[in-house]
Amino acid sequence: MNRLLSVCFYLIVSIGTQAQIKLPQIIRDSMILQRNAKINIWGWASVGEKVSIQFNSKTYRTTTNDSGKWILQLASMKAGGPYSMNISGKNKIVLHDILIGDVWLCAGQSNMEHQMKLHPLNYANEIANANNAEIRQFKLPYVTNLADPQNDLQGGSWKWADSTNVKDFSAVAYFFAKALYEKYHVPIGIINASWGGIPIEAMMSEKSLQSFPDILATVEKNKDTAYVNETNRKAFAAMQSMPKLNDKGIDEKWFDTSYQPKEWRRIAVPGYWEDQGIKDLDGVVWYRKEIDVPASMINVGAKVFLGRIVDADELYINGIKIGATGYLYPQRRYGIPAHVLKAGKNLLVVRVTNNAGKGGFVPDKPYQLIAANDTIDLAGYWQYKVGTVFTSNDLPKTIALQNQPTALYNSMIAPLVNYNIKGFVWYQGESNTSRADEYAKLQPAMINDWRSKWKEGDIPFLFVQLPGFMDYNYLPSESQWAAFREAQAKSLSLSNTAMAVAIDIGEWNDVHPDRKKEVGDRLALAAEKIAYDENIVYSGPTYQPQTIDGNKIIISFTNTGNGLTTNNNEAPAEFAIAGDDKKFVWADAKIDGNKIIVSSDEVPAPKYVRYAWADAPVDPNLINKEGLPAAPFRTDEY
Repeated sequence: MNRLLSVCFYLIVSIGTQAQIKLPQIIRDSMILQRNAKINIWGWASVGEKVSIQFNSKTYRTTTNDSGKWILQLASMKAGGPYSMNISGKNKIVLHDILIGDVWLCAGQSNMEHQMKLHPLNYANEIANANNAEIRQFKLPYVTNLADPQNDLQGGSWKWADSTNVKDFSAVAYFFAKALYEKYHVPIGIINASWGGIPIEAMMSEKSLQSFPDILATVEKNKDTAYVNETNRKAFAAMQSMPKLNDKGIDEKWFDTSYQPKEWRRIAVPGYWEDQGIKDLDGVVWYRKEIDVPASMINVGAKVFLGRIVDADELYINGIKIGATGYLYPQRRYGIPAHVLKAGKNLLVVRVTNNAGKGGFVPDKPYQLIAANDTIDLAGYWQYKVGTVFTSNDLPKTIALQNQPTALYNSMIAPLVNYNIKGFVWYQGESNTSRADEYAKLQPAMINDWRSKWKEGDIPFLFVQLPGFMDYNYLPSESQWAAFREAQAKSLSLSNTAMAVAIDIGEWNDVHPDRKKEVGDRLALAAEKIAYDENIVYSGPTYQPQTIDGNKIIISFTNTGNGLTTNNNEAPAEFAIAGDDKKFVWADAKIDGNKIIVSSDEVPAPKYVRYAWADAPVDPNLINKEGLPAAPFRTDEY
């Protein structure tokens, strides 16, 4: 027995004394380190272990603390590389291909996450010609933690922007980095911490939420893992126990070429079925269409565009399943294997599932079959038949872990705080638009907290104001999205912040607009001003307090650059005016130097003005002569 205890003790001591140096996931081959700053390199080893780093002809030494952690600060360096780094203790690690440049943490939800490959039409040349080893992205893995801030990430690696890797780069972050690289010719690193659909509080620390008691209560509740697991277990169990709905289309193989259609009806594509005589149907609707394909389109790499579909779809061509998408946001762009199409008649069948609201094909999107230089228009009349009808949408609620407050701060932000960066780029908000007043406080709280965690002072924080989205309204009206944009802009009261206005590049029918390059370029302009101290015009016209002159209101602006103008050479549009009653009507607006004079015969005693105050303004055309759009505003809030 004593011998056994001795052996166990020896093994424990041996394991403890032979622990090897471990590096955080972010410190890897091909990383970009922040120039002109004392560079933090850290990791773990056995307690009291001596650790040394050799880098760029210098040696740095330290000893691990009582918890086995060590950290060293390397001397500030100018941009350059590639370098190798030797890290030695009881083991030795050699890191290769390290560059010194500028590093930006790019975070947010889906419009930051959207990869280059999701915009293949707009950026086909960009993708094909990408070949810059000095632009690199570190994409964080999707991991959550509801309990505590974590010390390390659970994966990820640095990739440089070649024609293969760039497909997985954030499109906004890539164009931001590319613009900065072309301006300064220093390596640009992107740390991509994005996750579609998340609210801002998921990226915030518990400390930063102290002024938000309702959110903090959720944080405390979620720390009880038994509560979270049991809630989700019950929800999934309830879903499994729900009666299975049989889809006649699956049972009868409506997608098969041998199927003989009976009692199918005509329907227009694109369009929603609720607008075409199908009342309030949630369920599965099948669409079919026969098309003639010429021999020139066979065996030449065809693809089909099916716009956007609400909510989910499966595409079959000639009885073969070509692709599927499980939710409403992505545009449907499917490649067709070479053997599928044939000369002559071809059958397209789409199974569409809609869970709530209007179902079908979103208007004003491309619906085409493309091969070589030929295109077949798929818009027009199709045939449809209902496969099944959902009788209840009262599904049990699960706890979506990634959407919980602190869940992504703990797992994706906290492990990065030692890594030196130039600044932050933030594109998020769609999931918080119903809580504008709260967001006006949440975003500044997050900015202050992130800066405090990095301990690098008021480093730049750049963010994107949400673009236009949803139905156009041709009358002045209240707008939840406009109020949210106003809430975002309030963070400009903090030092070293800048906002990229995107009101002019949204799409009414797509929360993920294609024009990511303009967003990245505008963020880069903001960085040149805020982070690089360039004397440039970096923003569009920004509202200043109004003055009332009889039956006119005079609006002044900052950031006018070389003067005010419009992007279509027409009079300024989207201005509304009101008196004390706040009943807004469209106004006449004209440019007078760096001011806008607004009036209406319907409002003889004006008091308030609004500009581009809508979910999706029809024609927000006010810009400065540098081409940057004016931010939406209202004067009745002040």
